[in-house]
Formats: sequence, structure tokens, C-alpha cells
Amino acid sequence: MRTQVGREPFGTLDDGTRVDRWTLESGPAGLRVRILTYGGIVQTVEAPDRDGVRGQLALGFADLASYAAHGGSHFGALVGRYANRIAGASFVLDGRTRALTPNNGRHSLHGGPGGFSRVVWDAREVDGGVQLHRVSPDGEEGFPGALDVRVTYTLSPGGALRIVSRATTDAPTVVNLTNHTYLNLGGDGSGSATGHELRLAASRYTPVDGTGIPVPGAPADVTGTRFDFRAARAVAGAYDHNFALDGGVREAPRTVAELYDPRSGRALELATTEPGLQLYTADHLDGTLTGTSGVPYGPAAGLALETQHFPDSPNRPDFPSTVLRPGESYRSETVYAFSVRPGGAGTP
Repeated sequence: MRTQVGREPFGTLDDGTRVDRWTLESGPAGLRVRILTYGGIVQTVEAPDRDGVRGQLALGFADLASYAAHGGSHFGALVGRYANRIAGASFVLDGRTRALTPNNGRHSLHGGPGGFSRVVWDAREVDGGVQLHRVSPDGEEGFPGALDVRVTYTLSPGGALRIVSRATTDAPTVVNLTNHTYLNLGGDGSGSATGHELRLAASRYTPVDGTGIPVPGAPADVTGTRFDFRAARAVAGAYDHNFALDGGVREAPRTVAELYDPRSGRALELATTEPGLQLYTADHLDGTLTGTSGVPYGPAAGLALETQHFPDSPNRPDFPSTVLRPGESYRSETVYAFSVRPGGAGTP
């Protein structure tokens, strides 16, 4: 069945800017995804459980005002220009120091306070989905170069959400885009996602200091640590760490993560071209925010699996480069494939 694509108004910002919501649906009982032009936000991801009951899996809000007021949580957002942290909110490129806008202590996080998750994108329908577009002007949040960005969300008839990001620049700059959707395969409002079983194709991770900046040295071996998810096991404890995915940067997506909820039977297979994945268990959530389900969000109400380059790469020449120059094209692709597993709770 061909993916159905629709658009509807979702509200207006305080300055009068209109925001639309795009709905992609693979069938009456299949995967349905809703995307906002504000922040490129994935508002909902609706997928059936093992009994065929479709549930809402993405943390988020029912109205635009809540997204605008609580953007720091980045629910579902398209994050850029630089996902994750840049130490000291500065980096040196071609011998010139570039000062960014700090918004995470003295560091820059997710592109700064006025990053991509805070702006309204132009949108047009494409086959099976929607494409968002904007030009980030030279100097936005301190980043050099005018960056022309196109992010395409498409839904396959089989129930996979594909996100492809492309960018070009008119001056040397750094780029690292991701999607920041928190998922709870048991359903939004179903409680903690720490019982989800996770497998990662990652033999190393990047240890960080107390502010989330990678410490000097090569990524560390996960063997014998709580960061070893090479065999599927339940997520337990707090994580806000980048995993160095086996195989590094790829031209085509390869499967790097599998997430499974024994209660609902829902499973996610994640594939990407990126060399890293940030696992974030949303431990900042403290019950003060309430999502679409009407249930307050507590710690680990959802898990973010952010495909990306490594944090602080502009200051780490030993990490995969995030530099983009005129005449080059940035491209990143991530695929979220949802399925169900038969049997009762605890089925492996």
C-alpha cells in the first residue's frame, strides 16, 4: 500500500509564524508518523503491538505552545548545526577560532539556544513523505558559512521511517545533524523504558568528564563495563554517552542497534551511516512535564538513540571529521524499522 501523506495546521508561534503538521501513514493498522515544521519535530510514532493495537511511542506534546516552552528537552527534534557538545563553545577551523553561543554551562549543546530545533522549516511533499528545507545564515549561533539543509522523512509501506539529511555550505564549517526522538516501545506514558532490551554494534565508547565532554584518549573498550551492549540486555542505570559504532562512517546504512520491549512485543531495528550513537536515558525528566498521554514524564520515560558523529569532534582531530567545505556535500541517513515479536513477556 502506498504511503499516505497529509498536511494540516498545528498552530502559530507568538510572532505569527504558522506551523504545520505532516502525517505519514503506511496503512490503517500500520506505522503512522507525525512531523512538525517547527523544529522538524517527530511528534508521534504510532506502531502496533503484538496484539495489533497501535500505540504512540514517541515522547512529546499535544500542542505547539508546549514545544516552544520546553524546547530544551528536544522532544523529537531535528538537532543542528552540531548535535551533542562542543567544549568551551569554540573550535579552531583553518587557523581561526570560532566562538559559539554557550547554552550548556560553558559548552555549546545541540547547536546552541537558537539551533535547528527552534526554527520553522519550509516543507514540501515528496514521494512517501515530506522534505524540510532551510538556509542557516552565516554566523547563526556562531557557526561559519551559510548552510543549505534539506531533511527528508519518508515512510516505507513495510513500516520503516527513513530520515536523510543533506547539506552544502558556502564557507568551511562543521556539521553534525541528528534526530532527538525519545522512544518508549511500551507506549507513551507506560512508565520507565529501562526494562527495554538493547543491543548495540559498538565495541568502544567515548568516556566523558562531569560536563559530558570526551576525555583525552581513544574511545575505550566496553568489555567488562556497563557500556557493553554487544549482546542484548536490559537498559539499567543512567546513560548520556556516545558509542563508537563498529565500522565507522558508511556510505549505506547498516544495522547498529536493536531495541525490544518484552511487554508489548514491539521491536526497533536501527540502521545508520553514522559512526556514533548517543544513548540518552532522559534522566533529567522529573515529572514536571506531561506528554500526549496525560501521564507525567519521569526519569527514563523514553530512550533517545541519537545517530551522530562524536561529541566535540571539531576540537578532536583524532575523531571522525565533521568539517564541511564548499563544493562538498554532507549526507546522513538513519532508518527506524519497527516490528513485533510473538509470544509472551520475556520472549527473547
